[in-house]
Amino acid sequence: MSNRRYALEPSGEKDIRNTAKLLYVSSAKYGGDWHSTPHAHHYAELFYIVAGDGQFQIEENLYPVKANQLVVVNPNVIHTEVSYEAHPLEYIVLGIEGMELSTSTEQANRYQILDYQGTGDVLTCLRNILLETQSAQAGYKTICQAYMEILILRLMRSASFTISASPPPTSHQCAAIRHYIDTHYKEPLSLDDLARETHINKFYLAHAFKEEYGVSPINYLLSRRIQESRYLLRETNMSMSQIARVLGFSSASYFSQSFRRAEGISPIEYRKIQSGSADS
Repeated sequence: MSNRRYALEPSGEKDIRNTAKLLYVSSAKYGGDWHSTPHAHHYAELFYIVAGDGQFQIEENLYPVKANQLVVVNPNVIHTEVSYEAHPLEYIVLGIEGMELSTSTEQANRYQILDYQGTGDVLTCLRNILLETQSAQAGYKTICQAYMEILILRLMRSASFTISASPPPTSHQCAAIRHYIDTHYKEPLSLDDLARETHINKFYLAHAFKEEYGVSPINYLLSRRIQESRYLLRETNMSMSQIARVLGFSSASYFSQSFRRAEGISPIEYRKIQSGSADS
């Protein structure tokens, strides 16, 4: 009788279970109604091209992609995908929070495109995650997380990847959003508009901005408009409709409602009070 026992001693390797969290898995296939614009996320995305041909736009550059390639896009990197009509793109994508994957090459700190021709282990992990999510049986989230960890470890082995914790939302990103609002608050902005202009996912944008300033981007936009409206009410003879139009409100009634919520009185009442006394 032979018996071999292998003890799993602590190795000092980074434990990705405390770093990376699987947010979602999805599968997509290009159709005639496909429309994708450049965007970024606070998490990493891994795209496995199952079939078809196309391109990935990553920041300002376009890169050809084909079946059995894996595209790794790190957090806060602007990207989008472009399919060819003759050979529609089909892919599986994972969203993974809390990590960045990088190699020794400079661009890999932002993205990487890997060829997995002839190997099926990565695709097997992805398909297992899809199947678990679709069945949603007891414990499926734990199993999906485990498959994701296996996938990342295989990438680290095969492509010399290293994993690091992704940075939290940065102050300069939030400051850029605030500056954009400060200079464009008279325009009819929405959260989608802000996300499009700053190339940041709108949910990440809203969360990060509120964490930084204690108020949502839209409420900050509204406060800037109310601040300017006080000046216009006090220093000009503009009508409510004119003020609403100049400051980007959809109507005079919406401006009046917003002003009352913020100041406790209507804009007409505010004007009457200010006409008899200086604004403190």
